[in-house]
Amino acid sequence: MPVDFSRFATLLRGLGVAGSVRELPESAPTAAAAAAQLGCEVGAIANSLVFSADGAPLLVMTSGAHRVDTDRMAALTGSSVVQRANARSVRTWTGQAIGGVGPVGHPAPIRTLVDTWLEKYDVIWAAAGHPHTVFPTSYAELIRITGGTPADVGD
Repeated sequence: MPVDFSRFATLLRGLGVAGSVRELPESAPTAAAAAAQLGCEVGAIANSLVFSADGAPLLVMTSGAHRVDTDRMAALTGSSVVQRANARSVRTWTGQAIGGVGPVGHPAPIRTLVDTWLEKYDVIWAAAGHPHTVFPTSYAELIRITGGTPADVGD
């Protein structure tokens, strides 16, 4: 059954994003799955990982080639505890399900960190609000549309 991504595509156009939403033939809940379907390096996948930073939402856009260091995220955000958000919190904070969380389109703005590792790719692929959809973007565009802060997020 086709995925209706028209609202997300309209949101991206409104933000001046040049790339178009692409529907994948299979779900892409991991960076490796997305990269395999797109024919790109895992590192060019911008994972949208949602954390709880002292109970507040924190979105980390990280390269699929990286693991996020939560102690580093705590230091960068001035938080005592940063931990992965549970599925219910992810849905509440983003309006989207784990595996398809986009960098934008959330009910309210979310503090966002963008992995500096992504800067080395001309084209970055990010989820478009559903596990079957992605869109191409650039590092600069990703920072612009999220209002994110560049950060060294992990290994």
